[in-house]
Amino acid sequence: MRTKIFLSVFGIFIFLNAIGQSLPKVKMETALGNIIVEVDTIKAPVTAKNFLKHVEANTFKNAVFYRVVRMDNQPENDIKIEVIQGGIYSEPRFGDIKPIEHETTDKTGIKHLNGTISMARMEPGTASTEFFICIGDQPELDYGGKRNPDGQGFAPFGKVIKGMEVVCKIQQQKEKKQTLIEKVAINTMTCVK
Repeated sequence: MRTKIFLSVFGIFIFLNAIGQSLPKVKMETALGNIIVEVDTIKAPVTAKNFLKHVEANTFKNAVFYRVVRMDNQPENDIKIEVIQGGIYSEPRFGDIKPIEHETTDKTGIKHLNGTISMARMEPGTASTEFFICIGDQPELDYGGKRNPDGQGFAPFGKVIKGMEVVCKIQQQKEKKQTLIEKVAINTMTCVK
């Protein structure tokens, strides 16, 4: 009986481990170095698949990192965060691009931890192409957090698995009111194994 239980638990562990290893990865080649993110299509299927769809369709051609939020550049905010934000940036930003359903952290279980990639938005259900990467743990961006007055938080969908030093380098670039003076080009975004 114990052997059967052990084999069942071991089988579940192997299965879950295999799922974790099969998540898609996206490489962002930036002017300051490469960032590789693992995209969680299992826990955040709507958000992750939207991001991958845009990568594969080359929506992110000419994308940039354009916003950096640090402890020293958000004097008006009582709830402070640290992120870099990127995407297609240009107007009209949302012309033919449809927004997606808002997958909150209480639905997905993915939290805004160091290296988490998440969707930028205005109202819930308005996210489409703009994303950000957390520097340090940012619980106020989760469902129920106080950074956004609606309490719905943001929709994380993966994490940086390589290149956090590049993320930190981008965050330290010169900015004016959180907008980078010189945007950091994302030369290519491609799916990798």
